[in-house]
Amino acid sequence: MASYIVAAGSTRRSNIRYTIVAMLFLVTAINYGDRATMSMVGAPMSKQLGLGSVGLGYIFASFSWAYVIGQIPGGWLLDRFGSRRVYFWSILTWSGVTLLQGFVGLLHGIGLVVTTLVLLRFLVGLAEAPSFPGNSRIVAAWFPANERGTASAIFNSAQYFATVLFAPIMGWIIHAINWQSVFFVMGGAGILASIVWLRVIYDPDKHPSVNKAEFAYIEQGGALVRIDAAQGATAAGRPRAFRWSTVRQLFASRMMVGVFIGQYCINALTYFFISWFPVYLVQVRHMSILKVGVVAAIPAMCGFLGGILGGLVSDGLQRRGYSLTVSRKLPIVAGMLLSTSIVVANYVALDAVVIAVMALAFFGKGVGALGWAVMADIAPKEMTGVCAGVFNMIGNLSGVVTPIAIGYIVQGTGSFDGGLAFVGAHAVLAVMSYLVIVGPIRRLELR
Repeated sequence: MASYIVAAGSTRRSNIRYTIVAMLFLVTAINYGDRATMSMVGAPMSKQLGLGSVGLGYIFASFSWAYVIGQIPGGWLLDRFGSRRVYFWSILTWSGVTLLQGFVGLLHGIGLVVTTLVLLRFLVGLAEAPSFPGNSRIVAAWFPANERGTASAIFNSAQYFATVLFAPIMGWIIHAINWQSVFFVMGGAGILASIVWLRVIYDPDKHPSVNKAEFAYIEQGGALVRIDAAQGATAAGRPRAFRWSTVRQLFASRMMVGVFIGQYCINALTYFFISWFPVYLVQVRHMSILKVGVVAAIPAMCGFLGGILGGLVSDGLQRRGYSLTVSRKLPIVAGMLLSTSIVVANYVALDAVVIAVMALAFFGKGVGALGWAVMADIAPKEMTGVCAGVFNMIGNLSGVVTPIAIGYIVQGTGSFDGGLAFVGAHAVLAVMSYLVIVGPIRRLELR
């Protein structure tokens, strides 16, 4: 039974859902800040430890190996135990392990250091696995369909804002103290956020401050307001069993397969920016790490603005009567076409022009990064967590492939030109996936 509170005689709708998405934005920013720690410390750490490009690429990718492996189990945990509880332990764990990475400087021997970093990054990836499926479930529970694109864009845009906020801070910490201290600061911030999380996040039917007007508004608008009550147990009260047949049904859907491929390609741009971009600025553009901390924030800010714009445009199109298919696909296709401009950086010499090109590409990526809004629209009601986990697993396979592939390209050619072309080609493939494979966008019904 709902436990929301309504003031006597009150008819004005509460807006607790905005507080919810603000909390999602905060923890997602910290999430991506923790992911980006390794890219920020990559250059000074490599210099101190004597790491090569391939070795650094494997350290970058170790996060994604675990992140990919943990998606389906993480989605199942969300469906079984609920978003609030699982997400709390996720934040607390990944933050604690991030903090531990700061102690690798006490170790001796390159082999031991690399092995330890790979293991710790692996654990961070495993702990972060439920985060984006959790975001998707919470948005599906709290937001009506005509606000879902904007809400998803807000939490997704935190990945760009994380660079805007944390890159200059991390650059200053490395310059003023040492690279190890970055892990202590980011890990501590995440631990504090996990405590705040428990004070803010509840399901809509259990939140102590949501009123009847808001609850009715989001429920009538298509929000899955009792998502955990409906999914966490069977009618008899026993936990709902996970079935691989459900996963097979996802892959039998052409729409789902197209969305999965599109997310994989879109994430190739994400992983370039959170792994190799700072290294590119240091090694190719010969910038100091302090300058990189500032410069890297420029494309990130453009990505943040593009992400918000993409969500607003998508929801605006839907409110104007355009179909869900048109309102979601149009920003995705336009944004990813804009992202192909990244290859122009191979043909210009001025640093200012290179940063402008990167900013344009990342702005386009932000506009087109509506995959999580699409997932909230199409995931079957019975297993939203597992479906989102599969979606995120495939999308983040790109995090395994992209850092390593670019590492080999750079080592084999002595240049980043091929790496930028590799990333640009993925933007083209994302466009083709949404135009040719996906078809109409609608919620999948399980058989």
